[in-house]
Amino acid sequence: MSGLQHLVYCERQAALIHIERAWEEDAATAAGRIVHERADLPGSDFRGGAKVVRGMALRSERLGLFGRADAVELRDDPTSPSGVRPFPVEFKRGRAKNLLADKVQLCAQAMCLEEEFHTGVPEGALFYGASHRRVAVQFDEQLRGTTERAAARLHELIRSWTVPPPEPGPKCRRCSLRDICQPWALSESGRARRHLSRILEGRP
Repeated sequence: MSGLQHLVYCERQAALIHIERAWEEDAATAAGRIVHERADLPGSDFRGGAKVVRGMALRSERLGLFGRADAVELRDDPTSPSGVRPFPVEFKRGRAKNLLADKVQLCAQAMCLEEEFHTGVPEGALFYGASHRRVAVQFDEQLRGTTERAAARLHELIRSWTVPPPEPGPKCRRCSLRDICQPWALSESGRARRHLSRILEGRP
């Protein structure tokens, strides 16, 4: 499911990570890894009358997704067939922001939980470490549609073994893979072709 977050942020980033298995850690990704290492430790406890399960394994046969939720609050709900209403919480480093990629990742977790618990999961939350606050996310039809399309697109890239060309933008400066991706160099029309020609011809 993390692949959906990568894909919505940047399709090329998703392909480099999940097809070419490329990875480069920087300070931001290291901080994020530490946050998730702490959050993903399997276990459970009770908070505010709800059972909180950490590191819950998730799977969706319909979407062809699998992954692990940082935390799922199982809230008592007598209207649910299972007697509980799952509430997924995804931990993120940094400050609270309105980032579609994060919402899609969380929505995918909700859709997996709906398959497992046979009940609707209408909302969840993103917890941002730097600001120490939750951002509520409603899983409306628009977000669910975006999530389903993202899952289909990710499967399409993996099946076809396709790495999309770079599309340089502000997000590239925050990406740990920028040195591997080389978005500005490879996006310049003809530059890569001319560079390869010089190598083949033995010219500097």
